[in-house]
Amino acid sequence: MISVTGVEAQVVILITQAIEQSGPLGLLALFVLMAVESFGIPPLPSEVILPVAGLVLASGADPWFTWPTVLLAALAGGLLGAVVAYEIGRRLGLPFVHRLGRPFGLEERDLTRAQEFFDRRGPVTVFLSRLVPLLRAYISYPAGASKMDRMRFPIYTVGGATPFTVALVYVGYVLGQQSLGTLEHIFNILNIIVGVAIVVFLVYYVYRLRERRRARASGSPAGAEEGAGSQDRHPKRA
Repeated sequence: MISVTGVEAQVVILITQAIEQSGPLGLLALFVLMAVESFGIPPLPSEVILPVAGLVLASGADPWFTWPTVLLAALAGGLLGAVVAYEIGRRLGLPFVHRLGRPFGLEERDLTRAQEFFDRRGPVTVFLSRLVPLLRAYISYPAGASKMDRMRFPIYTVGGATPFTVALVYVGYVLGQQSLGTLEHIFNILNIIVGVAIVVFLVYYVYRLRERRRARASGSPAGAEEGAGSQDRHPKRA
């Protein structure tokens, strides 16, 4: 028995049940799950979705699950979710992206830097972000807010998502050919990695909150600039 517990277990079970539907329904479930994952709200782990698809592929139980159909369903679903998120970011702009990134400690200056970086290397950013867990699910919003070219966005999105998708499906495919003991060992290692990642994120999040409070306590640069602007508007009389 694989030792996966709590919320993680429920997510794995629901995703597995959805993808294991017979015939085209399994591929449709994979398409929908990847669309929601790429949309980013709520976050669904592609690190679970794609390996489960690989497990079904390795079993050979469903003739609809072949390498071309699995990759096509996964990439098409991911592209749909990314395009929807891109359009939302494009219509609602940076203020919405700022609110979206606030829980992660992103500040206005972070978005300004991101905007400048997108202006210079937007396509490369989208391409590389598709290879990074979590970030790949949210990068479409700032890409849309920065008005990245509509024709180039899907090209770089699919280009960056393809190696990530192939790799994770292949992981599931290989795992499907292993014994339960080997799977349990691998899942235990993955649990440790996920736990460490969560701790690192929480430490970073607390650090960013403290930095923001210190900046507010010492006087924000915006306030200083506003004061300077007010002096310029009211020059001293000679």
